[in-house]
Amino acid sequence: MEATGSTVTSSTIFMFAQQVTRTVLRTTFISVVLFTLNGCLIKPHALDQQDVRARVVKDYQAILSVGEPISGPIDLYEAVARALKYNLDARVKTMQAQLAHQQLNVANYTLLPQVSANAGYDGRNNFSGGVGRSLVTGRQAVEPFTSSEKNVTTGNLALSWDVLDFGLSFVRAQQAADNVMIAEEEKRRIAVRLVQEVRGAYWRAVSAERILQRVQFLEQSVIKALDSAQQITERKLQSPLTPLNYRRDLLNMQREVRRLVREFSPAKTQLASLMGLPPGTPFDLVMPPRVTSVPTVNLDSQKMEEQALLLRPELRTIDYQKRINAKEARAVFLELFPSLKISLGGYYNSNSFLLYQNWLAYAAQVSWNLLSVFRTPAKLKAIDAHGQVLEAQSLALTLSILTEVHVGAVQFVHAKQEYEDALNYHETQTAIVDQTKNLWLARRTTDLTLIRERVNDVVADVRLDAARSGVETAYATLRASLGEDAVPVSMGEQNLAQLADSLKKLWDLSESAMSDVERRPVVHATAVAR
Repeated sequence: MEATGSTVTSSTIFMFAQQVTRTVLRTTFISVVLFTLNGCLIKPHALDQQDVRARVVKDYQAILSVGEPISGPIDLYEAVARALKYNLDARVKTMQAQLAHQQLNVANYTLLPQVSANAGYDGRNNFSGGVGRSLVTGRQAVEPFTSSEKNVTTGNLALSWDVLDFGLSFVRAQQAADNVMIAEEEKRRIAVRLVQEVRGAYWRAVSAERILQRVQFLEQSVIKALDSAQQITERKLQSPLTPLNYRRDLLNMQREVRRLVREFSPAKTQLASLMGLPPGTPFDLVMPPRVTSVPTVNLDSQKMEEQALLLRPELRTIDYQKRINAKEARAVFLELFPSLKISLGGYYNSNSFLLYQNWLAYAAQVSWNLLSVFRTPAKLKAIDAHGQVLEAQSLALTLSILTEVHVGAVQFVHAKQEYEDALNYHETQTAIVDQTKNLWLARRTTDLTLIRERVNDVVADVRLDAARSGVETAYATLRASLGEDAVPVSMGEQNLAQLADSLKKLWDLSESAMSDVERRPVVHATAVAR
């Protein structure tokens, strides 16, 4: 009994030890697994301050290095050329167009069949062998044998071609080609808008330069005249109403000039940004003559509408999107057909047990996804809905473009009329100043009268500059609404000076074409708006 008890006790202790060991091993294994998983988890972390600072320095240096150095005063053509070459937004669109071309190249390569070359090595520490067993007696029929060496080298060169994939890839390549054209139209749209913005900003900057040159004289003259008027009021040399009216007129003129200064002062900074120059970069502008001929445009409404609807890149973009949508319907129909895959290849195996270590294999396989028939109607409905959306967008954009054309024509007519009024006012005021100066020299008029007329002369100059800026801005807006090509085709191959010269020649031809009257001219804003 004691022996039996001792045996039971030893067996119990052994089983308990085994259970403890299994528990410890299981706990250790789980702990290792949890620790490993915890180490593989991705945790969010903030950007390192040094990395952010490095990015800031890199971007700032890149901005400072953009563009050719300024060698002299900048005229309108050089300003536009700099904007087209170095404006960062325009460069983004150019890069997107280049990306679309590369994606088309990738799509073209998908049309080629697949050619794969494979090589392999297979080894083991003993032979791969086996025996046979009789199905009748259940006894081993043959001795253990092998048909493979321990180390085997394989290789093959195979060509495979899926007819259905080729058809779908062909459609996708056509869609990629349309996406290239969309990117080019977007690039053209940005270029046209950029030319419009630069032209307006340039003339506003020119006006600001001229205004600021005479504002100091105006301020000094107004202060002097106001002091004189105050002294007349205090000494009661005239009726109180006369110097007060004089004072009111001077303050009104001063307020108007200050408003124009406030409006045109940011123009040079905006122009620098459009040209891709870093903020604070000093540069001078070529100051064109104050009185020059204004652009002339054939304001035939029907001709302008036709030109805008034919040339506006926004409408062309929708046309390409319609083509892409139509090709998508073709791709859906191709997916209904079964897939036919043809393969051909040469193979090699170093196994000496093989009767033929080199052989040529060929195969053909047909597969058909039967469920594609059920999802095709849903896809076609989605394509049809997308087509209807594009049609609606085209109509809405057409109406918007027609409105822009008529609004641009009306604004140009009014701006041109305002410039003519400002020019007449400026000529009249110049004559008045000359006559007043002669009277002052003959002591037939007062100092206050001469000061007031000189202030009026400054105001007339400011109004003329503002009106000329308004004409150029309205003209640029009208040309942009018509969708005219304002950029040479070979822009990317030219340097800054060559591009500026090409722009001048292109604009001269374009302005000559716009001023050529082929149909009934419309000279009033009401006639343009119809």
